[in-house]
Amino acid sequence: MPDKNFIYASSIHGLMPSVTERIQSLKKEKDVLIMAHNYQSPSIQDIADIVGDSLVLARQAITVEQRIILFCGVDFMAESTKILSPEKTVIHPNIHSKCPMAGMVDPEELEKMKQDHPGAPVVSYINTTASIKCLSDVCVTSANAVDIVKNLDAQEVIFVPDVNLGMYVQRFVPEKKIHLWPGYCHVHQDITTEQIKEARREHPGAEVLVHPECTPQIIDMADAVFSTEGMLRHVQSSPKEEFILATEEGLAYRINTVVPSKKTYPVTINTVCPNMKKISLEDVLNSLETLLPTIELDDDTIACARAPLDRMVEVKRRG
Repeated sequence: MPDKNFIYASSIHGLMPSVTERIQSLKKEKDVLIMAHNYQSPSIQDIADIVGDSLVLARQAITVEQRIILFCGVDFMAESTKILSPEKTVIHPNIHSKCPMAGMVDPEELEKMKQDHPGAPVVSYINTTASIKCLSDVCVTSANAVDIVKNLDAQEVIFVPDVNLGMYVQRFVPEKKIHLWPGYCHVHQDITTEQIKEARREHPGAEVLVHPECTPQIIDMADAVFSTEGMLRHVQSSPKEEFILATEEGLAYRINTVVPSKKTYPVTINTVCPNMKKISLEDVLNSLETLLPTIELDDDTIACARAPLDRMVEVKRRG
């Protein structure tokens, strides 16, 4: 008698091509561009037209010809795409795919923090909701946070929501006082020193690349610290052949796809963001069939949330 698991796996394997083929057909028929974040599951990355980090995707959304974008990532990323491309329809295929860290910032508490530190600009990680961006002076990414804080015309700043990224910035801008919000990404927060040591033992000679959302202890163990796109570029240009990635495991698949000649490993098999992984092929197919659910933001919210994103570019240029 055939094994039940074999029968189940075979049925799923038989289903997947029909789902992916339907997705490919519908996105062409309806002229929909599919974007996917680096942390999405391999099956989602494979059907996407563009894969990247949140800012890369939001910026590319501005220039693409398609008027409908289906965004596979957590909620704030789809929101950022709508903020930067308000004239386009942005579909988020699973409304339950939310970023816990972005949800850690409360607008009322942030207002109180601003009152406690008058004159200190609010530096908001792009991993925030539109409502928090509206209370912010400038946005940053993990790739440009150090440069932007360094070039702000202020001696004190409020940094939200990622305490680890804020502490990383403080290392390079010791002359400024950074008031930190106690938020974090649980995937990066949970990476331990022992996991790094074990990964080094399993892959001797591999370079350890760490995301700045990790704790200071993990930053100290890194061979290099990069954003997700920075990790990809480093692997492409490095003479090294093997890399350990201290970030969400989806990036290893992305890099292995782009640079198949080299080997990348997630620091453990447990570095998974369940919220990112909530988006399935079936969700994508349903959204292509219905062109729902869409990101809806009023004009005032789009205008105030876009301002700190625009200032991010302006401050970087001045630097």
